[in-house]
Amino acid sequence: MTEKKDSQVKKVRLVIISGPSGAGKSTAIKVLEDLNFFCVDNLPLVLLPKFMELSIQSAEINKVAIVVDVREREFLKEFASDDILLRRFSETRRRHPLAEGEGSLEGIRREREMLAKVKIAAGKIIDTSGYNVHQLKEIIRDYFSGPAQQEKMVVQLVSFSYRYGIPSDADMIMDVRFLPNPYFIEELKDLDGRDSRVKEFVLNKQETKDFFVKFDSLLDFLIPNYWKEGKTYLTIAVGCTGGKHRSVAIVDVLADKISWDKCVIKKRHRDIDRQ
Repeated sequence: MTEKKDSQVKKVRLVIISGPSGAGKSTAIKVLEDLNFFCVDNLPLVLLPKFMELSIQSAEINKVAIVVDVREREFLKEFASDDILLRRFSETRRRHPLAEGEGSLEGIRREREMLAKVKIAAGKIIDTSGYNVHQLKEIIRDYFSGPAQQEKMVVQLVSFSYRYGIPSDADMIMDVRFLPNPYFIEELKDLDGRDSRVKEFVLNKQETKDFFVKFDSLLDFLIPNYWKEGKTYLTIAVGCTGGKHRSVAIVDVLADKISWDKCVIKKRHRDIDRQ
């Protein structure tokens, strides 16, 4: 009998999904299943080494995804905001697994404390608060399939309102509240940054022109270097007060200006429809 050399040992990609109850773990595992991952929900961690050993021996398994949450006590002895999670539990009429006779909000807070160390160690954090199920599926699909297949970095541009908080999954945050605000122009107040009149107001200001000269230069430097260091997914968040005018206009322009050939550009206006 001959032993396999280390270089011949099969490699299996392992993805561990965790987060608060109701944050979208079931949606994530379904997407990964569609991407041909072998998926297991709530595998006891004590079985993980043996499970991976069997996966390596299998000729058919190359990618594995497991969901681990508060039901796995050995694993846990702000992936979505508390108000979002509370609403989801109310809508589904589910009892939070850590409620222990109290309300769902207390269960959510207890769970968030237990997950704090997990969040620090995570390779990728997705804040699901502002996503519907279809948007979440697209984010996960892009992250786990797009760059590997296209050999390109996915650059996601997100406009947001500081009123509703900074996107926790942002790698880079740009505050554009220093730009003149169209909200205070009566005929522009009820429009948003996709409208040509709002764009003209924002983009024709000297402050905006100076901003693009400097920020374009920064991105031209950063993006290729992030790629060189192995980063395949970069989220750039651009924020203003209401998330409807300045940040939206800036994101739309950035989506057209970033032209590095190893980029796939995606954009999302997180708070554009909020009141």
